[in-house]
Amino acid sequence: MPNKHILFAFAAIFALFSACKMQQTDNAFHSIFDGKTLDGWIGDPKYWRVENGEIVGEITPATIIKVNTFLIYTKEQPADFELKAEYRISAKGNSGINYRSVRIDTLPYALKGYQADIDGKDKYNLGYPRYSGQNYEERGRQFLALRGQRTVIGNGKPQLTDSLGTKAELLKAIKYDDWNELRIVAKGNNLKHYINGVLMSEVTDNDVTNRKMSGLIGVQVHVGPSMKIEYRNFMLKKL
Repeated sequence: MPNKHILFAFAAIFALFSACKMQQTDNAFHSIFDGKTLDGWIGDPKYWRVENGEIVGEITPATIIKVNTFLIYTKEQPADFELKAEYRISAKGNSGINYRSVRIDTLPYALKGYQADIDGKDKYNLGYPRYSGQNYEERGRQFLALRGQRTVIGNGKPQLTDSLGTKAELLKAIKYDDWNELRIVAKGNNLKHYINGVLMSEVTDNDVTNRKMSGLIGVQVHVGPSMKIEYRNFMLKKL
């Protein structure tokens, strides 16, 4: 018969191995969009659909909106996380990925919270995206960090603490007419937005009254002209 001390040691090692495996699984990226349906998401089907393995948000001349509307992920409300998704936006498009957000009860499919902003190259007749990568608080404090800014927020306006690069340098990382990867890293009160691996904005939010530490994820179609936004490969990892 095996020594009971040896059996106890093996049991302890197995328990430790199982715990490590479970932690690795919990902290691994998992898909929040199955590529076929909008299972787990809610929104107005007039503006949102699944097509070719992508989430498509579209406004046509017949469906112009007066209020921003969202497709909202309902299965999780993560606190600290990393989110990756690929997007492609029409030239006149305006969209974004909201996170740590709450629903507005008085409006259908409306969110309030942090947003990683996305816009098309011709939205503001500049020939390039004006705001893509910035941190904008939807229905809240608005501009928290423009593209290229690292800011700290206290009880007032965001304070610029550092530059992340010039406009020309950061624009080199953005593909105007093709797919881009947007990555959001939210850990504690620090929020970072990356496009194609390049840090575009960073916010440290010390405003304990207005900041949010967890909440809903959603994607947006914005008030304005006809537009189309496509998303794919939505992956979430808890930190």
